Amino acid sequence: MEFFAYHGCFKEEQVIGTRFSADIIIETDTSKAEVSDDLRQTINYQSVYRIVKTEMEQKSHLLEHVGRRILDSIFQHFSEVQHVTVKIIKLNPALSAGGKVKQVSVTLHR
Repeated sequence: MEFFAYHGCFKEEQVIGTRFSADIIIETDTSKAEVSDDLRQTINYQSVYRIVKTEMEQKSHLLEHVGRRILDSIFQHFSEVQHVTVKIIKLNPALSAGGKVKQVSVTLHR
C-alpha cells in the first residue's frame, strides 16, 4: 500500500509530508473461503486498506506509533485474525545532517 502522509519528528515533515508504504501480513483461517469462494468468509483486503489509510492520515512523530495504531485497528475490526505483521516504510526520509537515505522502516508483530 502506498500513501502520502505527514509523519516525522521534524516540523517540516509534519507540514510538507512524504511518501510511505505499508506492508501488512495477516494470518487467519481461510478454510471456509477456500471451499465457498465467498468473500464474506475471509478478510477483505479493501477493508484492510481503508483501516491502514485512516491510520496513515493521522499525523505521528514515530513510525512505531503509526504501526501500533494499525495493529490495534486490524485486531479491533477482525476478530478472526490470529497474527499480524505491519511494516511501515518511509521513503526518502529527511536527515538533519543533510545525508541521503533511500528508506527507513519499522516492523511490528502481534
